[in-house]
Amino acid sequence: MAVTLTTDAARRSDAISIARVICIMGVVYVHAWTGLNGHDLESLRGTPQDSLRWALMEIFGRSAVPLLGLISGWLVAGSSRTQDWIRHVGRKARTILLPMILWNGIAILFVSGAAWMLGLSAPIPSSTDWMVQELFIVSRNPDINVQMPFLRDLFLCMIAAPLFVRLPGWMLAAIAAAAALCQIMGWGPPVLMRASILFFFVIGIIARRGGLADRLAALPWTAAAAPFALLMSAQLFVSLHPGAITPGIGSAVLDLAVRVAAALFFWRLAWSLAASVARGMLLRIEPFAFFLFCSHLILIWLGGPVLGAWFGKLGSPFYPAYLLVQPLLVLVVVVVLGSLLSRASPRLAKLLSGGRLMAA
Repeated sequence: MAVTLTTDAARRSDAISIARVICIMGVVYVHAWTGLNGHDLESLRGTPQDSLRWALMEIFGRSAVPLLGLISGWLVAGSSRTQDWIRHVGRKARTILLPMILWNGIAILFVSGAAWMLGLSAPIPSSTDWMVQELFIVSRNPDINVQMPFLRDLFLCMIAAPLFVRLPGWMLAAIAAAAALCQIMGWGPPVLMRASILFFFVIGIIARRGGLADRLAALPWTAAAAPFALLMSAQLFVSLHPGAITPGIGSAVLDLAVRVAAALFFWRLAWSLAASVARGMLLRIEPFAFFLFCSHLILIWLGGPVLGAWFGKLGSPFYPAYLLVQPLLVLVVVVVLGSLLSRASPRLAKLLSGGRLMAA
């Protein structure tokens, strides 16, 4: 029995690491380079290439993010270090908040710098308020590193985590319900940019208490995949036919339901991959996952137009191939940069990777 428990714990740990990799790789599709502005994108709405882009964004991008928040809640619920609030917050400030601020500063330096010096079509500093918002994400989403509100809201959840782990189950359920309502109604800013992050964080704590990770991982593939397939089909219809349904509470409820089903599906996928031949490769990538999450938009801002000159913009014959491989291209650059930085400046690599690249 002890051997079985140890084996399950090791596989669960591997599945968590693998889930981070596949989820963050999927996020790249949400921010993939298209070479077009908003007006031009709308003019191509409904074309085969745009439909492919939306499918990748919905299936692998937006749907994968909830599992990251859920895993964070699950891990914090099992950590004894959460009991010491001051040390806990200090540790999370070093591994979440400080890297977020530094990466936002790097984004301004390189992306806005390229816009100013090289004519890159990208945001440039327009005021002190703009700089403050870009660096610290005080009350609005940033213009460059648009993925960073996840880290901002996750840090706020971590501040409250020592309280959450002490609450009874019914109070946690009430907090999760309130967060779900805020997400559906569009409430949250400027306190939380995305209330769904709090929802999944708290659900992760509840899942830890109820032993749901192993129980859900044991579900048959049909039970794990069917809800996601059905709800995602409806979500894709809404995304690909924006005029068919008036945006409102109904579409927001569908979006949240898809995210819940997606968290289950991608957890089941990660559990399967943890026992597959891909396990070793994915675990070697995992130390770079946080670095990938923080840096991928900077690389897309800077490198997208360069490769786009070869492949073309959205609508060009070779663009679909470019779109499909963008996460892999970004990953290769991140692994190279992360490895070089680990050798040249281990302390900086540790800081920018949230402590993940200590031994890379």
